[in-house]
Amino acid sequence: MAISSMDVGAMVMPMAVSSDRRHLYAVIRAQPYRVLTLAIDPESGRLRQEAAAALPDSMAYVALDPTGGLLLAASYGGNKIAVLLIDKNGLVTAQAQQVIATGRNAHSIVTDRTGKYVFVTNLGSDAVQQFILHPGTGILKPNDPAQVLTGKGFGPRHIVVSPDNKAVYVLTELTGHVVHYALDADRGTLREVESVASIPEDAGLSPGLAPDAVSPDNGEPKIWAADIGITPDGRFLYTTERTTSRLALLKIDVDNGRLTYVTNYPTEQQPRGIRIDPSGRFLVASGEKSDRLSVYAIDQSDGGLALVGRYPVNAGANWIEMVTFP
Repeated sequence: MAISSMDVGAMVMPMAVSSDRRHLYAVIRAQPYRVLTLAIDPESGRLRQEAAAALPDSMAYVALDPTGGLLLAASYGGNKIAVLLIDKNGLVTAQAQQVIATGRNAHSIVTDRTGKYVFVTNLGSDAVQQFILHPGTGILKPNDPAQVLTGKGFGPRHIVVSPDNKAVYVLTELTGHVVHYALDADRGTLREVESVASIPEDAGLSPGLAPDAVSPDNGEPKIWAADIGITPDGRFLYTTERTTSRLALLKIDVDNGRLTYVTNYPTEQQPRGIRIDPSGRFLVASGEKSDRLSVYAIDQSDGGLALVGRYPVNAGANWIEMVTFP
């Protein structure tokens, strides 16, 4: 395996890949806040910076709309989201065309599979905001209702949308639940179906504390869930928990989208990021306190994970993007 690196500055995360696989968009969370457009060499995978654009705050999450014409960003500390235009050459060169104040701690932002609707998690407000995306202008406006609430103290963090666009799954950082919402395709609104724990009771963890919590810390180890991924066939879902450094496997009923917790696996220390390759055959996990990536083969019959190997990276790896070429 060949390894190379590119120095782009301090605190690079999060990232997103263009649908044509020609560009990687990398956010710098140190001052000055900016997003870099990096060209991807299809032969070597090496990166070359082509553009940089200012961001209105430190952004914890970025995603693209399905057209590849918009970069959507969420700021955890700034309590806001932003929309930036991607030009016809795939470059982000201008500052945000729209900045919207959110509830507390906007942690992630995604569109549905059609690109008509946008969802934003607010960890500190225990809410998932709902927006309508105007197809011509790329401007967001609140849907009706403007948000749905999770359980109090859940702390919604990351989101995935099912491949069939019928369900939205939200991982809660402070309780480790996966909240399953049914997506109304006509209105773009969410309806909670179930909330399934991805962390077994015998893990010995208590719920985490919200950023503005007034309750005293009981000193017990806390739930600290991080990332969520779904296989391309929509049959299996995976989450990470950082305190115990484990990956959880949940099975999805393809008929109704309902979840069943199956098991969990040890992985890299303090796992923050996971990605599933486009074929659905492999899962890659990184750890904030590890200098390795773990690669797992996904059993196509039951979703089980088998370690393929661990590979060196710089210490503190926390975000993964995958690009495959013919």
